[in-house]
Amino acid sequence: MKEWFSLAEIVEARSPELPGTVRNLNALAVASNWRADPARARRAGGKGGGWEYHLSALPPGAQARLALLSRAGNAPDLAPTVDDTSAGVWARFEAISDKQKAECRRRLACLHAVEQLAATGVGATNAVLQAAAMNGTSPASIYNWQKLVKGVARADWLAVLAPSYQATASFSDCREEVWEALTSDWLRAEKPTFSSCYRRVRKAASKQGWLPIPSERALRRRVEAEIPAGVIALAREGKDKAKTLYPAQTRIRTHFHAMQAVNMDGHKLDVFVRLHDGRITRVQLLGLQDLYSGTILAWRISETENKETVRLVIGDMVERHGIPEKIWLDNGRAFASKWISGRIPNRYRFTIRDEDPQGILVSLGIQPMWTKPYSGQSKPIERAWRDLADNIAKHPFCAGAYTGNSPEAKPENYGNAAIPIDEFRGHVAREIEEHNTRSGRQSAACSGRSFLETFKASLAEPASIVRWPTEAQRYLWLLAAEKVTAQRGSGEIHFYENRYWSVELNAHAGQKVIVRFDPDRLQDNIKVYTLDDRLICTAACIAATGFDDVDAARTHARDRGAYQRTLREQARLHQKMTAAELARLYGSEQPASKPEPTKPAIKRLAIANGGAAPAPIPADDFEESFAAGLALLRNQRQGDAEIIPFTPRSAEDG
Repeated sequence: MKEWFSLAEIVEARSPELPGTVRNLNALAVASNWRADPARARRAGGKGGGWEYHLSALPPGAQARLALLSRAGNAPDLAPTVDDTSAGVWARFEAISDKQKAECRRRLACLHAVEQLAATGVGATNAVLQAAAMNGTSPASIYNWQKLVKGVARADWLAVLAPSYQATASFSDCREEVWEALTSDWLRAEKPTFSSCYRRVRKAASKQGWLPIPSERALRRRVEAEIPAGVIALAREGKDKAKTLYPAQTRIRTHFHAMQAVNMDGHKLDVFVRLHDGRITRVQLLGLQDLYSGTILAWRISETENKETVRLVIGDMVERHGIPEKIWLDNGRAFASKWISGRIPNRYRFTIRDEDPQGILVSLGIQPMWTKPYSGQSKPIERAWRDLADNIAKHPFCAGAYTGNSPEAKPENYGNAAIPIDEFRGHVAREIEEHNTRSGRQSAACSGRSFLETFKASLAEPASIVRWPTEAQRYLWLLAAEKVTAQRGSGEIHFYENRYWSVELNAHAGQKVIVRFDPDRLQDNIKVYTLDDRLICTAACIAATGFDDVDAARTHARDRGAYQRTLREQARLHQKMTAAELARLYGSEQPASKPEPTKPAIKRLAIANGGAAPAPIPADDFEESFAAGLALLRNQRQGDAEIIPFTPRSAEDG
């Protein structure tokens, strides 16, 4: 049986799974990269060359048709118009329109009429003529239909009688350059109209010699038939639009209990707010939602989405409701900050370093689960933001301050008012409370109850076990954290133009430490921790004083004196034994035996113009040696002694 076929032979088989022209089939082969596999494609021998493709490279239906043609010696009249398999013909029948299916039933009725007439004794020819007259068709058509069902199981006759129709058969041929230019122009993000693209390609075709080209209507039908809707949506509408063509995943949350899992996100409110410094801007609402019930557990308003506000929102939740097991976050900069998720191995933002401090999630034992940014399907809180955005921003309280959710949706009273930040916080608190307590929720967990009722009912169940923070853990979120280096010497900490110190910092001078502080009260005490979150001390703020402030200088001197006295007292406590006691302990109070000294003769070395060396003077003791030295000096002055020149042996002797 033949296994290699040219493009023309494949097209001649008229498989509905493949294009009906050589040009389109060649484009499919190039797009599918058939030629990259030597086992599936090869250069054809003989004049003209070209490519041949193995039977295995084709779809199953095309393989069956080509195999049948190959066994029949490539006889065109034996080539079937549809797949010979039962599954293939019925798949084709399901793909045709209702009008074509009705035509199949009419043809089948004609064949049944011929059989019934033949059963009554009417001849075959007369039976065909009478059936044709009764059904308003020609005898030739009936003969063709009889050929189609010859050798086919009667159960498959209806499917086999389907019209032999291919979508590309009605398309007029056009040059490949025209088709490429037209589709490339139309599939742009600017979304040009098809008519404008056709006018441009027709003008270019007249200049390039690509005429004639099909009509606009013909090319439009071909675009609709050959380019999938998803490709059109991706090219002209964007990836977000194309993503909606794929059905969303249904994710249930009823297997959780309250405070087992939460999710967090921020939303920029469409309201103008006046800050304390007088600036007018839109603010961010950051919140945490319980995944089981949908209750908003904690929220804060800030000018931007930042790590400090994220930390405070997590702290509010933990202090009021406990510590969850898991939290769903997107990988934004505020949530992936080292102060939030530091030392988490699967943190997909920023460089992970060994000296990074533990984030609050690691310190509290909360497992973070990262989601795709700007993916509402990944975080149910996005649905809550949609409700709250309408309830908060479009409330009568915000009349005149509402900005619209896009530049094109600005209201007529845009910019007429701005709400003071403190009043706006009260408005947001009221609306979030209404959101949590509104009854009639239809989620699987609520079943008509409010979010808050569902939350409390779940917490009351014995299976709901919630961890609560210790008093020491409260500092993990009540104070912001930064990594600083303690000063050399005293170990004091310089931070935000303030100085902080405690005696315990002496042992950490020159080392990196973590400080936790209240960003609104920098003059208060700060907590100092090691990099692995072990508390070192509470350091007080050291206030700067004027150069001529005598009282401050006296106070400082008194404090420093007290500190030094404390150090001396601590040293005394650690030095239990005196030097004399140590000497007695080590046996140092007994005098050592005095060895006999060696008494070399003392020579006087002098630097002079010359002379003989004097006789050696015995040095019995120091007194005699000193007296002898004086006598020699006296004689030298009188010229009696001969001077011995002295030559230094080294720089040290000199």
